[in-house]
Amino acid sequence: MSEPLVFTFDVDGENFTSAGEASVEVKKRLRQLGLPPDIIRRVSIAMYEGEINMVIHANGGRATVTVFDDHIEIVLEDRGPGIADIALAMREGYSTAPDNIRNLGFGAGMGLPNMKRYTDTMKIDSTVGVGTTVTMTVNI
Repeated sequence: MSEPLVFTFDVDGENFTSAGEASVEVKKRLRQLGLPPDIIRRVSIAMYEGEINMVIHANGGRATVTVFDDHIEIVLEDRGPGIADIALAMREGYSTAPDNIRNLGFGAGMGLPNMKRYTDTMKIDSTVGVGTTVTMTVNI
């Protein structure tokens, strides 16, 4: 595969039942490409956590996954409220999710830490009032 493959998904911020659909689709496509199961698992977890964060905090966004010969790049972009304190948001257990989201079983404060844990690199660019872009890579 010399040309990178690009998959783009809109994440619906209005619908919790559709959260995770992009990560499931990426998982399916990576399997079709014959990538190793551990790579597929890491990408799927990072994608799912990002999708959930976009639904909970940013009313959705866009996920772009690019498959290169040696790595997979995941870019999650939203136009939500932004992250005021990225270092604080990266602490396990820290969450700004409202109670109604926590009552659904989400918002435990593990999204960003899990995204970092399952990727080789992760960069967060966020501006309060503008939105957030998370760029992650998983080496193949």
